[in-house]
Amino acid sequence: MFDTILLTVDVNDLKGSERPAEAALRMAKTEGAALHVVNVVPDFGMSIVGSYFDKSHNKHILADAKKALEDWAAERFKGFGPVTLHIDQGTIYDRVLKVASKVDAKAIVVGAHKSQLQDYLIGPNASRIARHASQSVFVVR
Repeated sequence: MFDTILLTVDVNDLKGSERPAEAALRMAKTEGAALHVVNVVPDFGMSIVGSYFDKSHNKHILADAKKALEDWAAERFKGFGPVTLHIDQGTIYDRVLKVASKVDAKAIVVGAHKSQLQDYLIGPNASRIARHASQSVFVVR
């Protein structure tokens, strides 16, 4: 049913990514699916903000995020087989949906940050991904 699964990860909160990673790995094993993992580095938002940073700053941020994701994935998915990693930059929910489309993901696994109103909110990015994705979306708390 799900031959390609995309897991969203925040390298700044890898502890918070453990439960979604467990769910994605379990699904991938059960389904015999390819597993892709994406981390999106937020952009600066307004271009005036970005103008205050050195040109190489962006490259360093992306390189650091890539290294953190590679180290985490090597340990987390040891023995599973090939896991394809993706680093992107921009608006988180938009980039996740674009990567999902690019890899032809059939399911997206995303973690939900605990909010003040736990019964009503699943987090802005998880909510937008769930609302706009054409794939099945599994939100893991």
